[in-house]
Amino acid sequence: MNYKCPKCHNTTYDISEMRATGGRWSKIFDIQNKKFSSVTCKKCSYTEFYKAKTGALSNIFDLFTN
Repeated sequence: MNYKCPKCHNTTYDISEMRATGGRWSKIFDIQNKKFSSVTCKKCSYTEFYKAKTGALSNIFDLFTN
């Protein structure tokens, strides 16, 4: 991936992933059905989030392992 920080123009970065709940039923059952990838600049810590696709299997697995 060719990433250039829009704030400081640095080209070194870390990529991470996070999950979040979305909607009433997923909050009640604590199912984290939203997935995001983040890109963080190693120099200035500027972070951008990108929505990623999740599968039904990972949502079911989250329900039972929560």
